[in-house]
Amino acid sequence: MDIQYWIFDIQRSDRFVTELEAMHSAVQLAWGGWGRVAPNPLVGAVLLRDGEVIGEGYHAEYGGPHAEINALDGCDDPTGATCVVTLEPCAHHGKTPPCCDTLASAGVARVVAAISDPTPVAGGGLDRLREAGVDVDLGVGAAEAAALNAPFLFNAARHARPFVAVKVATSLDGFLADETGRSQWISGPEAREYVHWLRAGYDAIGVGRRTAVTDNPLLTVRGEVEPRVAPTRVIFTTVGEMPTDLNVLDTSDAPTTVVAASARVVELRQALAHTQVTVLEADDLEGSLAALGKQGIHSILIEGGGALIGALMDGGLVDRLYWIKAPIWLGKGIPAFGSLAAVPLEHARVWTVIDRRALGPDTLLAVDRELCLQGS
Repeated sequence: MDIQYWIFDIQRSDRFVTELEAMHSAVQLAWGGWGRVAPNPLVGAVLLRDGEVIGEGYHAEYGGPHAEINALDGCDDPTGATCVVTLEPCAHHGKTPPCCDTLASAGVARVVAAISDPTPVAGGGLDRLREAGVDVDLGVGAAEAAALNAPFLFNAARHARPFVAVKVATSLDGFLADETGRSQWISGPEAREYVHWLRAGYDAIGVGRRTAVTDNPLLTVRGEVEPRVAPTRVIFTTVGEMPTDLNVLDTSDAPTTVVAASARVVELRQALAHTQVTVLEADDLEGSLAALGKQGIHSILIEGGGALIGALMDGGLVDRLYWIKAPIWLGKGIPAFGSLAAVPLEHARVWTVIDRRALGPDTLLAVDRELCLQGS
């Protein structure tokens, strides 16, 4: 299921369009709000009449019109139409009126939603539509829609920590750097462009102290999508020196947080007192993530290094993995996942593939540990 750039242009098709095909297109439309609508979910909508597309839209900006409203605005006459939408139309009056009421008053006869809205404030739109005499169906394309909004659904379940995604770019033999520690650049320009797009949709971008020191990255978004809110850069540290002139400690372009073990907190707060860097205290990874959650970080993209990624994987704290493989062979190097505990084959977790495609000469595989489908 290649969810992010699955090509399906139903508007230029002269054949009958099914509701499932329209849902695929609605998911693709929804990605247009990536980096711009959080903490709201990504939503796309397609209006059908007799198998023909008569309107489409997506939620493009936080506080702006929702997907259903944009689809209606592009339709001359929605009377009797079917609205295919990736998430249950909202039932509350927030920055915009309830979408369920607008659909009903516009004369839409049927609403097909992939998953229900799990939030107490916005949920209940399908019931309102039924009460208004609108035919309702739930569950079409549920897996694809759940992958689309995995961080939103994860946080709606009130987890104490953020949704954790890991991005690794490796050689064919699984190394993220050569034997000397050099990693720039294993992947090609298309993959690096994709990573900047990816960063735009997360609340934070995290690395371990060693990666921050060795690579001295900026960890900012420098792609086509300008995030509505710049992601917080996060450094996880337990031991070792941290130079105070690292690029990531310059907060003029984006905020930075350091999560440190209690033995290092006082020292780091003193060393960084002249900066705007926030220093949090936590003695394990689960506590570190919980501390970030209390700071309002609901999703984080971890980009290295191997020891941090391995510890997160071993702790069952990774919800999504983006693995970019470059067609090179190093033989020896820095392993992407550190030293992991062994798991017998019969007990190995099977992750769900949500995207698989080429990025120039490189290959992307994206997998989720589990899909949140209780809303389907």
